[in-house]
Amino acid sequence: MSSSFQQDLPDLYEAGVVELQDGLDAGRFNAVDLVTAYLARIEEVNLQGPELRAIIEVSPVALKSAAELDEERRVSGKRSMLHGIPVLLKDNIATISSEGLNTTAGSYALLGSVPPDDAGVVKRLRKAGAIILGKANMSELAHFRGEVPSGWSARGGQCKSAYHPKGGPSGSSSGSGVAASIGLATVTLGTETNGSITSPTSNNNIVGVKPTVGLTSRAGVIPIAAAQDTVGPMTRSVEDAAIVLSVIAGEDPNDRRTLSQPSPVPDYTKALDINALRGKRIGVPRSSFPIGSDALPPSICHAFDESLHVLERLGATIVDPADLPSADEIRAVDFNNPTESPVLFTDFKIEFNAYLKWLVDVPTGVRTLKDLIQFNLDHAEVELPEHYSDQQELIMSEKTEGRGEAYGRAMGATRGIDAALKQSGLDALVLPARNTTTPAAMAGYPTITGAMTVRMFAYPAPGMPFGLSFIGTAFDEYALIGMAYAFEQGTKTVPKTQIKKVNQS
Repeated sequence: MSSSFQQDLPDLYEAGVVELQDGLDAGRFNAVDLVTAYLARIEEVNLQGPELRAIIEVSPVALKSAAELDEERRVSGKRSMLHGIPVLLKDNIATISSEGLNTTAGSYALLGSVPPDDAGVVKRLRKAGAIILGKANMSELAHFRGEVPSGWSARGGQCKSAYHPKGGPSGSSSGSGVAASIGLATVTLGTETNGSITSPTSNNNIVGVKPTVGLTSRAGVIPIAAAQDTVGPMTRSVEDAAIVLSVIAGEDPNDRRTLSQPSPVPDYTKALDINALRGKRIGVPRSSFPIGSDALPPSICHAFDESLHVLERLGATIVDPADLPSADEIRAVDFNNPTESPVLFTDFKIEFNAYLKWLVDVPTGVRTLKDLIQFNLDHAEVELPEHYSDQQELIMSEKTEGRGEAYGRAMGATRGIDAALKQSGLDALVLPARNTTTPAAMAGYPTITGAMTVRMFAYPAPGMPFGLSFIGTAFDEYALIGMAYAFEQGTKTVPKTQIKKVNQS
């Protein structure tokens, strides 16, 4: 291969879907080359070198799928912008077991389990011609097990930030965030119940879309709560996120919540307008900022305020404050106390048991939540090691007795996002992306998170990035994507960390 040809090849650390697709179309490389390169990158940093532990396993048929899609492209052209593009899935998103990938949510209890079908979002990815590259590590059971470090699972070990060994990747979509941040795949998927896309997006300097609940299918995804669970893209740019969301959004008869979404699904790439912030009114719900021991450090608060000036420079009007009427109510929610917030605990027991029933086979014999709790006790050496032994959330969920009166009261509580938007005539709300996810999570509303500024912070470790979140009303992703894109392009935030720098840390 000539040196000039080599120079035409994209840097996988920064390459986006459009750049990769241009290279595939031009024949500078093919999908087999792309999969081979990504597998080599994973080998380089996942369990060797910095030991990022972002990936639990890679697909044994990824190269075969790539070859088939290359031949299809040659014969009949590409299916979509994702044709031949490798995708990493969070390990709670089911894939058919015949391909050799597990779906375990990081738990040995589900190792070898047999889903009867792909998850709904995986079906859409395959139809678009995407290649399932592997499964990303995650906080075990989407961090709904107990107080253990974010990014740890029994199967995957402790996922680590590519920015700093002690920085923390955040969770629960930690592996997806780290993989996207360092170019182990251009496209990854995460899931969120409360913060699990938003927070690792922020910590890893990428872009994440937490869609409105019901925009993307949860069928075949190991659940926590139907009222809050959602699946979304985690990528290096708003453009890539828009491309992926346009593919995975839409109705799925296997997830009834999706049947109430507006139709048709927009082409979110048409929202990519550098002028999208002009004339927009953006509110700042100051009373939703974390307080007490979780309070944001002054450096991040200062950077957030600087970002508000950037939004103004890009044409937005900032309304500050624009507080949620229910801010105090939301802050008072204690997710560790089922009498205060019964929704997650009640839903998890019902829906996790339903997921286990959906499986064709579970070789470990775990067929109920109660079985899972006992499995962890019986295999404490791997599932409950020292400092990783808490499973109180599972135990508390098992104690719930269905969706009763307390559950109904919690579901009916005022959330306040719509009220704040209406009261001040706002197009969106904006918040720093740490410990501010609960209002949108409880409402099931969309959040789009991207890098806040070019600055890197010393919190929680040197060189760690931090994100800005745009929040809107239900199914307002199109408008939010436009605003996030305008902010991204207006700040041109480009991280500088490369693999060699991580190895030298």
